[in-house]
Order: sequence, then C-alpha cells, then structure tokens
Amino acid sequence: MNITYYGHSCFGIEINGKNLLFDPFITPNDLAKNINADTVKADYILISHGHDDHIADAVSIAKRTGATIICNWEINVWLQKQGLTNIHPMNTGGKKAFDFGSVKCVKAEHSSSMPDGSYGGNPMGFVIESSDKNFYYAGDTSLTYDMKLIGQYRHIDFAFLPIGDNFTMGPENAMIASDFINCRDIIGMHFNTFPYIIIDVVEAQQKFERAGKSLTIMGIGETITK
Repeated sequence: MNITYYGHSCFGIEINGKNLLFDPFITPNDLAKNINADTVKADYILISHGHDDHIADAVSIAKRTGATIICNWEINVWLQKQGLTNIHPMNTGGKKAFDFGSVKCVKAEHSSSMPDGSYGGNPMGFVIESSDKNFYYAGDTSLTYDMKLIGQYRHIDFAFLPIGDNFTMGPENAMIASDFINCRDIIGMHFNTFPYIIIDVVEAQQKFERAGKSLTIMGIGETITK
C-alpha cells in the first residue's frame, strides 16, 4: 500500500490498483507549491467535511479524472451544483463495499461549511478495510470517546490523526486516540500549514516514541509504503 502526502490533510493511497485521494487541498497551500494538482491520480476522492482546506481541489480533480467522490449528503448536493454527478453519498455510521475494499463512516467532532458558506452536514472520519491493510482517516476532529468503538470492533493497521491542535486534536490527545483505536502506528496531518496550527513536530514524535508508539511526519511529495 503506497501513501503519498500532498500537504495538510491530503493523502493519496494506492489500494488494490485503485487510487484514493483524501481531502484535496493542494493549489491554495503555499507549502505544496511543488505539487501540481493536475497530475494527481484519483479513482476515488474521499471528503471528510466541507471546509476549503479539505475540498479546494476536489471539483477540478474529479472533473479531470472522473473519480467517484465519497462524502456526506450535503457535500454531495453542493458538488452536484458544481456540475459533478459521479458521487456516492454516505453518512455517519454507514458502511459500503467498493472495488478496493470497504468504507465505514465514523463520527468526527468538528464543524463543517462549504466554501460558499452553505451548510456542510456532519463531519466524518473513514475506516478503510481492504485485503491489504486497514486504516483510519480521522478527518478534523477532537478526541472523542467514540473512537474506542473503532478499536473494539475493527483492526486498524495504521491511522491518520490530526496533530496541529487549535482546531483539532493536538499531539497529546492524538496519543490518547491511538490508545482508543488500539493502533500504535500513526501518521500526522493537519499541522504547520497555517500559523494557528504550527507545532514542534520533533517534540511530538519524541512523546510518541517514549510511549512506545510511532508518529510519522511525512514530507510533502513523499511516498512511503505500508
């Protein structure tokens, strides 16, 4: 399973020959200026919520690639108004099988509005299960006790957790979240893009290491294999 980081909370993940793209925010991100969004691959685009820093490039990439967008109902309605039709709407608690594996939508404690200010529905995280590995993409969220349910009912090989604090969990709460989901292999996201969410990533990694866990901080444009 290959994972490419495009900055902020945007990751491309290759699973069973399919390319999944999460929360595409590339073009407006100054830190991702060396990434050309017009070359990013996507068979599926998963959108956790409607904020611009998670959806900015979704329409253009979807129109170019023909990717199926997986999102909540309200984002689906907004995307249709942008001229997109290849959309699979879901909502919290739902699970659906696709050709790469299955998607389970789980609760994310955050807010959500669309770039035009309209209502963005419920924020979500995603649990992806496949014949390769299973992972949890938390989206923007605080620490919630509901995460324990993920750890009790699903095996998670690795997880993407926000660590930037201020708008989401910080490193300390992300460590607790990793306990809740019974996963010690964490990839950090939603940090250092804006002044509000700048953190000391070395200190955060050291805290995880002292707890016997791994916090991977990927460079923008970097690809790793899990």
